[in-house]
Amino acid sequence: MTRKQKRFTVIFGALALLGVAVALVLTALSDQVTFFRTPTELLAAPEENSGRIRLGGLVEMGSVTNAESSGVQFAVEDANDRILVRYSGILPDLFREGQGVVAEGQLQQDGTFLADTVLAKHDETYMPKEVADRLKEQGYWQGDEVSATQ
Repeated sequence: MTRKQKRFTVIFGALALLGVAVALVLTALSDQVTFFRTPTELLAAPEENSGRIRLGGLVEMGSVTNAESSGVQFAVEDANDRILVRYSGILPDLFREGQGVVAEGQLQQDGTFLADTVLAKHDETYMPKEVADRLKEQGYWQGDEVSATQ
């Protein structure tokens, strides 16, 4: 082998090893990825939402119910759609109707969302950026007030 061929072999081997390492890291991280969806996006393509999902929107007024056996049920809405969320756990202190919420979990076959984590606003001026952006695009959220036309 000439010197040029040896150098090419070493460079090619290093690049192949780097490619394998990157592929392994990305494969390992793919299980940790959580996609953010609004109710409209989630209902538009339920077959694409088989993994872990973050559902964001506003808690629908009058939708929160407590059931001793199944925990809490509430609806998350955006400008167009709503999804019923079931959660068995302690809700954050700032959780209330008409406010922004992010629920993490999975969409069930019956169309309900089974949440294992519920996140609420931490103060009066904060709305998760992803939720605020999507609701603003739909013309449904302006600051802390819900549009009266919806």
